[in-house]
Amino acid sequence: MRLILDLFLMTPARQALADRYRQYRQYNEASPLGAALGCFWLAMAWLFLKLESPRWQQIRSQQITLFPHIDAQRPRPLDIIRYAIQSLWLIVFSMRRSAKRYGLGTRFKGLHNRYHDWLKSLPDKVQEHGAEESEEAFNRLGQGVRRIILGVMCVFSTILALLCISQPFDLSSQFVFVLLLWGIAMVVRRIPGRFSSLMMIVLSLTVSCRYIWWRYTSTLNWDDPVSLICGLLLLAAETYAWVVLVLGYFQTIWPLNRQPAPMPEDVKSWPTIDIMVPTYNEDMSVVKPTIYAALGIDWPKEKLNIWLLDDGGREEFREFAETVGIKYVARTTHEHAKAGNINNALKQATGEFVAIFDCDHVPTRSFLQLTLGWFFKDKKLGMMQTPHHFFSPDPFERNLGRFRRTPNEGTLFYGLLQDGNDMWDATFFCGSCAVLRRTALDEVGGIAVETVTEDAHTSLRLHRRGWTSAYIRIPQAAGLATESLSAHIGQRIRWARGMVQIFRLDNPLFGKGLKLAQRICYANAMLHFLSGIPRLIFLTAPLAFLLMHAYIIFAPALAIALYVIPHIVHSSLTNSKIQGKYRHSFWSEIYETVLAWYIARPTTVALFNPHKGKFNVTAKGGLVEHQHVDWVITRPYLILVLLNFAGLILGIWRMSFGPEDEIWTVAMSMVWVFYNMIILGGAVAVSVETKQVRQSHRVEIAMPAAIARKDGHIFPCTLRDYSDGGVGIELRSGNVLHDGENITLMLKRGQQEYSFPAKVTRVFGQKAGLRMDNMSVAQHIEFIQCTFARADTWALWQDSFAEDKPVESLVDILKLGFRGYQSLADYAPPILRSVFVGFNTLVAWTVSFIPRGVSRA
Repeated sequence: MRLILDLFLMTPARQALADRYRQYRQYNEASPLGAALGCFWLAMAWLFLKLESPRWQQIRSQQITLFPHIDAQRPRPLDIIRYAIQSLWLIVFSMRRSAKRYGLGTRFKGLHNRYHDWLKSLPDKVQEHGAEESEEAFNRLGQGVRRIILGVMCVFSTILALLCISQPFDLSSQFVFVLLLWGIAMVVRRIPGRFSSLMMIVLSLTVSCRYIWWRYTSTLNWDDPVSLICGLLLLAAETYAWVVLVLGYFQTIWPLNRQPAPMPEDVKSWPTIDIMVPTYNEDMSVVKPTIYAALGIDWPKEKLNIWLLDDGGREEFREFAETVGIKYVARTTHEHAKAGNINNALKQATGEFVAIFDCDHVPTRSFLQLTLGWFFKDKKLGMMQTPHHFFSPDPFERNLGRFRRTPNEGTLFYGLLQDGNDMWDATFFCGSCAVLRRTALDEVGGIAVETVTEDAHTSLRLHRRGWTSAYIRIPQAAGLATESLSAHIGQRIRWARGMVQIFRLDNPLFGKGLKLAQRICYANAMLHFLSGIPRLIFLTAPLAFLLMHAYIIFAPALAIALYVIPHIVHSSLTNSKIQGKYRHSFWSEIYETVLAWYIARPTTVALFNPHKGKFNVTAKGGLVEHQHVDWVITRPYLILVLLNFAGLILGIWRMSFGPEDEIWTVAMSMVWVFYNMIILGGAVAVSVETKQVRQSHRVEIAMPAAIARKDGHIFPCTLRDYSDGGVGIELRSGNVLHDGENITLMLKRGQQEYSFPAKVTRVFGQKAGLRMDNMSVAQHIEFIQCTFARADTWALWQDSFAEDKPVESLVDILKLGFRGYQSLADYAPPILRSVFVGFNTLVAWTVSFIPRGVSRA
């Protein structure tokens, strides 16, 4: 190094570079090669770029902003490539800004807006040109004529669709076809409203059906048994996914978004209600808030009976029921679990309607008035369901730090699917937060006991008997999510087994009483829980080619790209458009992967032996005392990770030394494997149980309140969060409270004010934490009713998520996958730690070449 400097540089420059090299090595811990190359490229830059000019000095002063992923003080050997890639990105970025500056973007936006306005005005224009008159003329035709016309239209549409799906194209024609549909989809997806969603569904179905047709007719290798078997397995999984996709589009094509119906003004006409709260082994601290909230429901007290159904037969619970003035029921036998517990209580209850809450679901005061109105409007309405909302994070939200930031696993079902089911009169009873008409329940023999998902089976029986159902997407109760991933998986196993049991014992596709739309909605719900085996096939399919040289899709790489990529892109864009804020793109992959291994076996067993299996109570209200990896749960993910890692290594070897005509096929398989590894990394990240030491979960809120000190001074404040045992407040000024001080917290419910004793546990500036201290039973009831049971507490939670942005969501998933491998590097046994550390290093090194966005500030 010194010899080179002596030959080409003068003494001052040589000394400056030598000092810079020592700084890189001694103080910034750069590698010898990195430090040497850093000095070399710096010298070249000074020679050829005139870094002393004002313009270059300005760029150098913005090093951190323009090149955020490159540490100029600690150079790496390939930083010159990173600088080149980022510089090209910055040039493109500046060109885009220039285009907007000169009005190019504005002109395109103007054209887009005019197109959008034309589409919005299209229905009105159609009406102006006599659509209503045409409809009246059509209705005046005889029924037979109308059927013939509709039949001809359906036949013509079917033939046109079949031609579009089955017409063989050469690769260039296929490219033009998918490019055209993609361009239409990119324009349509930006248009608000349901019309654009319907257009997206048509485009997606066209591409996906064409893909499935191509797979069945052109991609199976009948000459190689291994390739044929592997190809058929993948094709079966893809067919399953396609069927679920099509049924899912039907299910959510037109969400009803039902609004509450008004109650009769004459309160005397309101029916009698039995509120039932079943419990088995849950702690008293979990049950109390639910009972206290039920006591405050707005309903005539003489028409309301609250039942505590204790299948644990605990004396403590009987005494509690007597203390608060509710009915207590216990059984000597415990057959049929929760369903048997409720059926036993129904023998004693006489109300006209039954409201059921799980023991951790705290109802709001408005629950009955918001749900009962539709029963007056529709005399055949047998069941009204409301969402299951959770104020504590589930394992995905807690372990990944995504609580209130990303829609959780249940948001899609209660935010969209149930609304879609309601359109087709196929709303499912979900076991809690629901009201059932007693005559309807008696007609079907009470709660179903033949399967472990008694709730869905009960609603199926109600629909078979001609009773209707309804759903209101306004949370009217909130409960506790499962505390650990193992408990969460156990709950999903029970759901999966139960739905498959129904599929075998009372298949909705057969039997009397159901409409076609109801059969489709129920069938799709049951098929959803059969996703375990298909998901495992998708996670291992590319390994068949990389490890066994089996052609699972027997076609050229270009053909595979022209059929597979449009199918994936269109289905992703369409689901993003439909699901929006209820399920962000790619998160379904994480949810299904975590469950796949564990639901595959019980659902398969239930298909062949539906009577096997028992009801398992989901534990609630537990603690996670320290952060750790659940190695028992993680084991199958680790096996899949190692298999895919082996496929990735072999793929690299085949890219270097394999046949040249297979390079693109190997490359596509490696991309698939890399994606699978990212998803598996996300599954591993979920299994890192985050510390949870709060027995009572806090709920964020902004509600007016006040505090009173012992000296009589009253200070207004804002309630920022609350739990069953304490609150957080924000005062308008500091130095008002002191640690350990006893005060009174004042809250309002309607026009009435309540006072609660509290103790200051911590003070930080204008904020303070209070512990509710020595409340009487009456005060505890009032506190629950002022906080958890407020009518507006949960109303906006489901609508608080941002709309889905697929690219941002993909970046989140990539980060999540990398986080999972970092956890493995931190927690794995020594024999595996080096593998994951090496993989993380490789991924981090690869990611370091990706250009970064620049703030416009």
